[in-house]
Amino acid sequence: MSTVLFVVTAARTWTLTDGTAHPTGFWAEELLAPYRLLTAAGHDIAFATPAGASPVADAASLADGDAAALAEISALTTPLVLADVDPAAYDAVYYPGGHGPMQDLAEDDDSARLITATLAAGRPLAAVCHGLAALLPARTASGDPVVSGRRITGFSDEEERLGGLADRAPFLLESALRAQGAEVEVSEAWSDHTIVDGLLITGQNPQSSESAARALVAALA
Repeated sequence: MSTVLFVVTAARTWTLTDGTAHPTGFWAEELLAPYRLLTAAGHDIAFATPAGASPVADAASLADGDAAALAEISALTTPLVLADVDPAAYDAVYYPGGHGPMQDLAEDDDSARLITATLAAGRPLAAVCHGLAALLPARTASGDPVVSGRRITGFSDEEERLGGLADRAPFLLESALRAQGAEVEVSEAWSDHTIVDGLLITGQNPQSSESAARALVAALA
């Protein structure tokens, strides 16, 4: 079967405009739900983070049993170094969210190169919620944002406002993606909403984790 690379944030805080270091990490559901669906479909999963740092789950995202489930994924504690990843070694790439990607992956050149190479090679690339922040620094061979002209979704400005952090966020993801020319389509806050644009698969929020993962399974089939 296929091997899917999960690129996970290594950030443990998100620096807000007032200087607050807001505790964060990856969002547990956005990692666990796709992990379970993809492995159930027979696919192998590898993990990579910036500098190979061990990632942490946002404490606010942990439901009953999540911590134990994450502890059972041994590869998550010893991820690959993102800079060393060979894009051609993986059949697909997936980015879970949490506010962490807004801190590190939104400015990570190694991640950007991986995204560009994956899309250029015609391999599936999926991202959910704030995981789409990783798309912001990625450019095509001609220098255009990879999201320009693409139909996508992601964590909405309204959801950020409802979450209470919009006023102190260094940037709002939906607005930043629109500024790069993306055709961003958001649904009602906290509703399941996934968009498939060719082999680019995006989910709006944690509630979209399973539908985005199912779309990725379908793309790999």
